[in-house]
Amino acid sequence: MNYETIIGLEVHAELLTASKLWCGCSTAFGNEPNTQVCPICLGLPGTLPVLNEKAVEYAVKAGLALGCRIAEWSRFDRKQYFYPDLPKAYQISQYDLPLCREGRVVITVDGLSREVGILRVHLEEEAGKLVHSGESLHGSEYSLVDYNRGGIPLIEIVTAPDLRSPEEARIFLERLRTVLRYIGVSDCKMEEGSLRCDANVNLRIKDEEGEYRTPIVEIKNLNSFRAVERALTYEVRRQVDEFMEKGRPPAGTDLSRTKVTAGWNEALGRTYVQRQKELADDYRYFPDPDLPPVVLSSEQVEKWRAELPELPEEKESRFRREYGLPAYDAAVLTASRAVADLFEETARLTGDAKMVSNWVMGEVFRLLKGAGDDLEQALRHCSITPAALAELLLFVKNERINANSGKEVLEEMYRTGKAATQIIAEKGLEQISGRDQLAGLVAEVIAAHPGVVEDIKNGKKAAIGFLVGQVMKATKGKANPKLVNELITQSLS
Repeated sequence: MNYETIIGLEVHAELLTASKLWCGCSTAFGNEPNTQVCPICLGLPGTLPVLNEKAVEYAVKAGLALGCRIAEWSRFDRKQYFYPDLPKAYQISQYDLPLCREGRVVITVDGLSREVGILRVHLEEEAGKLVHSGESLHGSEYSLVDYNRGGIPLIEIVTAPDLRSPEEARIFLERLRTVLRYIGVSDCKMEEGSLRCDANVNLRIKDEEGEYRTPIVEIKNLNSFRAVERALTYEVRRQVDEFMEKGRPPAGTDLSRTKVTAGWNEALGRTYVQRQKELADDYRYFPDPDLPPVVLSSEQVEKWRAELPELPEEKESRFRREYGLPAYDAAVLTASRAVADLFEETARLTGDAKMVSNWVMGEVFRLLKGAGDDLEQALRHCSITPAALAELLLFVKNERINANSGKEVLEEMYRTGKAATQIIAEKGLEQISGRDQLAGLVAEVIAAHPGVVEDIKNGKKAAIGFLVGQVMKATKGKANPKLVNELITQSLS
């Protein structure tokens, strides 16, 4: 069967403001339920919302970073539906006049760059959180509501249906998270719910009867990259199997309202139908009468644009150009702003970008991933600073310690926070690099192994490694192996 997968994403990211969108309540995560609420959060009669200016700034900066046009005039609307986590029975959002439109994100798939269109970025309020007595609403004896999260500012980023595989969807989300973290508008902690994704997927099927599109299925509240890719992979296969089994619906069937909302069961690895998806008119949108329109001057927008940092795409290109890094290295090092900053400052201090790249991507990543934490968060909370890493790498570069000792020192630095100089002194790791000091020892080793020397003279050059090993053993690994090899070669020539 000839088919094409069509995927569009709706991504919700909580903004890193200190207070909520309409009031001064805290947005801190993890506090006791219903301790960060007020009459505005709870939608009590007579309360009036006041817009958080910082939330508007962050939403606009996100739009700018995603290449969007910024609306100088936009407004808020009421999206009406009833659910216990929404105390007003409507959500304040943006409908036909959002803050940001028509952007793009560039992703790389199998070595090729592709653009994914951004239809809109709009600002809205977060809902509360239901806490079920069981694993889900179905089967629970009761559910409790925590409104601490209610009113936290969100941006919703809606893509065009430009993604063609579950892998592309995952790569897009990873790139989007990188951009939002770079500009500091969201921490994108999926485990805390500050980045969530709804994925819309259907198939464009071509057969002997022409082209046919399967009904769209929206998979709700996917909270990890793995879940997004797995859920989409399953749903694509399910739609293929369903079409193969049932074929096209009867001619004249109205598919205009057949969009379905589905959940994802991570344990079972399958989607399940929740309800028929509401369309825009079901929400009865209308302009919120309690909020004036948002009017932005071009000067204000340009001021916020000037405050944006260098974005990942630009930084990646510059790293390849300025430091001569391969495309892969540049992409890995710029995937996190904290990692990029560590690399660049350490490269400046050591004057050896490729060496720093190898150590950051190798040993530093190994230590950070071993901590079992988010890579960027782990780096920000550890003692491996550019100055500390540069000090260690200069010891290695200047051959005062060997690479293996350097790895040992780095691990100790990460574990204890001690400086490289202190650890090297305490462990006595500095290499013996004096020619006179090593020449006598080399002569003793050569004299003690005449058979090996004869093999070398007969053309078995690999046997030199044995002699180098004997010198290293005698010095407990402190001899400079490069210098030892050089001295042995000179002696035997």
